[in-house]
Amino acid sequence: MATELGEGVWWLDLGGVNAYLVDDPGSGGNGGGSEEESLTLIDAGTPRDTGTIARGINEAGYSLSDVERVLITHYDMDHVGALAGLSGLDAPVSVGAADAGLLRGEHPHWANRKGAFQLLTDPLVEEPDLVIEPIEDGVEIGGFRAYHTPGHTPGHVAYVNEGRSAAFLGDLVMESDGELRPSPWFLSYDTGEVAGSIAALANRLGEFEVCGMGHGVPFVRGGSDRLRECADGIRNGDGE
Repeated sequence: MATELGEGVWWLDLGGVNAYLVDDPGSGGNGGGSEEESLTLIDAGTPRDTGTIARGINEAGYSLSDVERVLITHYDMDHVGALAGLSGLDAPVSVGAADAGLLRGEHPHWANRKGAFQLLTDPLVEEPDLVIEPIEDGVEIGGFRAYHTPGHTPGHVAYVNEGRSAAFLGDLVMESDGELRPSPWFLSYDTGEVAGSIAALANRLGEFEVCGMGHGVPFVRGGSDRLRECADGIRNGDGE
């Protein structure tokens, strides 16, 4: 089901994990000068979510063929799993450089609990027949800016669209009881990096309203306040 969070921003609730759709008011292509709006899909659920994603896009008034770019916050089965099965999708896929190899079917797994989990779920993920574009911190993609936020995975990226006053934080944080919590230790590559990335992102970003995360209920207003509160909680020893 597609829920409109703000003008041009939809939440695709996939049941346990989220994807988002944004009618981007920024440039029409990567680094281009066009002022035309372009449709962006952020994250892509599990392999079983292909139908739900397609229906959600239709509910928002579009079709898969209208999607001009896909932004992936990180490589995990529940964020990239549907890419290969989205019939009609023909768009470049941007992903943090340190996670891009995994999406290409390469397997530079990390020797810790996160790497073991990814190794376990890899057989469920089919490499998409799409252009995969590794991205670095600060890159502009249409009206989005990418922020490297390692910790949950080494290549984790948050995406911010000032034109829509919206930030998409992937699994850097999750919503619980109306608050943002850091990615927990048992799901993270490096919890120290998680805390550092949350603090750095809270300092780097200005005000934004919509806050979309990979798990939990997104915020439609006061998103920047929730992120700063999360950073403050970690600094004061309240983070989990």
